[in-house]
Amino acid sequence: MVETLDTFIKAWHWLVFGMVLAALEIFIPSFTIFWFGLGAVIVAILLWLPVELSFSWQLLIWAISSSIFAALWFKYFRPLMTDKTKAGISREAVLGESGQVIRAPQEEKRGVVRFTTPLLGDDEWEFICDSTVIVGDRVTVKDVSGNTLIVSKKQ
Repeated sequence: MVETLDTFIKAWHWLVFGMVLAALEIFIPSFTIFWFGLGAVIVAILLWLPVELSFSWQLLIWAISSSIFAALWFKYFRPLMTDKTKAGISREAVLGESGQVIRAPQEEKRGVVRFTTPLLGDDEWEFICDSTVIVGDRVTVKDVSGNTLIVSKKQ
């Protein structure tokens, strides 16, 4: 039976299998099946090279390459795609966040503070502070008033 599979399974079979698995990702959105499809495409590419691989080796290469692709996705690339902003989060989630003054308030102009992680969709906000602050000072959010943050100087 295995000898029959060695002669029956061709590169285009693996290519179609890979494309079907990748297409299934549209209907089963886990972004896991895609990597098994990519592993099948790798086997198809290897079979188009002048290399004779038995069906057992083809399955082994498919399993290993699919596992490597999936592991790389979950270990390295997926964490990069997580949203680190606080957009859409309630006002209370912003309270207590600290940032750095990049433009000090002047007479009738509000100051500007920058946060390392964007708050409510933006990393720079105008602010009002009851104490004197200069560029480079660290401030903490105490309240939100419209589009302006009310901050206090961090001790």
